[in-house]
Amino acid sequence: MLLSFSPSPLMPMAKLRNIIKTLSIFFFLIAATAPSLSSATSATDTFVFGGCSQQKFSPASAYESNLNSLLTSLVNSATYSSYNNFTIMGSSSSDTARGLFQCRGDLSMPDCATCVARAVSQVGPLCPFTCGGALQLAGCYIKYDNISFLGQEDKTVVLKKCGSSEGYNTDGISRRDAVLTELVNGGGYFRAGGSGDVQGMGQCVGDLTVSECQDCLGTAIGRLKNDCGTAVFGDMFLAKCYARYSTDGAQHYAKSHNCEFSLLTIISRKTFKNKMFCFP
Repeated sequence: MLLSFSPSPLMPMAKLRNIIKTLSIFFFLIAATAPSLSSATSATDTFVFGGCSQQKFSPASAYESNLNSLLTSLVNSATYSSYNNFTIMGSSSSDTARGLFQCRGDLSMPDCATCVARAVSQVGPLCPFTCGGALQLAGCYIKYDNISFLGQEDKTVVLKKCGSSEGYNTDGISRRDAVLTELVNGGGYFRAGGSGDVQGMGQCVGDLTVSECQDCLGTAIGRLKNDCGTAVFGDMFLAKCYARYSTDGAQHYAKSHNCEFSLLTIISRKTFKNKMFCFP
């Protein structure tokens, strides 16, 4: 059963601006190759992907004020919870800001709070004045919009990365499949396991029900096995869950990895002009 969290008192905007200013060096364009699953466990602030809606808001508008309150709530809440969602009501539906954050299940509270603060500091430059934005770092995920998306299962493929199949033998494939099967059967919103030099990880966003989470992860893992085949590592990020695996021979993503996005943005079910980013 999902836990229900009540919003905590908002962090003062001046303090949030100081956090954002301090962390502005962590801009989303990182000129390095992305980490593998094994190295990602320590690089929690590494950029994975981001996306923006086409619709924009005006500076000093009611939505901007509500969005600032929402982002403050996300940063503040991450100091005591690994997941939460908020809705800041406006005078109209278009002025209502909805958002959530999700930290990786193995992070400590301090690491979760740091990751969410960094994500909030980066999403503004990534999506200036857009009503919707989403950012996935290695250790956390944030998303906001003025269109309802909370509590809605969405299995749209957002990002797929597959490594080279060189050096991956039959035994490795068998152990990979066994690890992924354990993830499917593991239960819970965050799942991790391994067999020898093969590691796997999966997680759902906390606004899904238990059955929706199981369905989402099952789809992600099935796509991961089918699309990445015998690759030495693979990532499959759907809109509300992800699954990943890596082997000892995949300490870092190759520069020639397969990086694909869905034709729809991750911001909402509406079809927006595609504006998404990942590593080249």
